[in-house]
Amino acid sequence: MRTVLVGNIKGGCGKTTLATHIAAAFAGQGLATAIGDCDRQRSSLNWLRRRPDTLPPIAGLDWSKDVGEPPKRLERLVIDAPAAMHHKDVEDLIAISEIVVVPVLPGAFDEDATAHFLQRLAKVKAVRKNKRVVAVVGNRLRPGTRASDHLDGFFGGLGFPVVARLRDSQIYPNVAAQGATVLESGGSRARTYADEWLPLLELIDRA
Repeated sequence: MRTVLVGNIKGGCGKTTLATHIAAAFAGQGLATAIGDCDRQRSSLNWLRRRPDTLPPIAGLDWSKDVGEPPKRLERLVIDAPAAMHHKDVEDLIAISEIVVVPVLPGAFDEDATAHFLQRLAKVKAVRKNKRVVAVVGNRLRPGTRASDHLDGFFGGLGFPVVARLRDSQIYPNVAAQGATVLESGGSRARTYADEWLPLLELIDRA
C-alpha cells in the first residue's frame, strides 16, 4: 500500500483540496483508495458524503481523534493531516507515509509558516536520509503576481522546490460541493486546471 500525507502547520492552505484530488486520481486508476481524515473539522469526510455513486469510490476513515488501522486490501491511502501538528504527530504520520505533500499559499505569512514546517520535516530521520519524498505545491496562485512568482525561489532556496502550481479559481469550491474534483469534471475549462495537477501526480506515481 502506498500512503501520501498532505500536511502543513498553516491552516487554510488547501490540504483538503489536495487530499481529495490525489485520492480521486488514485480511485480513477481503479485502485482501492481511502482518505484518513485527521482534522477535527472532518472536511474530507464531509466531501465524501457528497460524492455521487457514479464516481469511483473512495473510503473515508475518521482519524480525527486517533490514527487507526487502514482496511485490508487497501492499495492507496491519502492522509489529510490536521493544521496543529505537534512534533510527535509529524513523526508518527511520516512513519506510515512514503510521500509528504505540502501545500502553500503565496504570501509572507504562509511562506514563513511553511518554511518552519519544512525545517521540522528536515529534522525527521526518514526525510533527512531521503527515505521520504517531499513535494511542495503552490496553491491558489494568481499568475503574474509578485507573491506567486516569489514562491519558486523562496522554497527552492530551502531545498524544497515547488513541484506544481495550482491557479486560484471558483471551479474548486464548485466541484467540491458536488463531491468531485477538477480531474473528474468535464469540459475544456476543467481540463486546463486538471493539467496543472500532472507534475504532482506523476511525481507520486514515480515515487
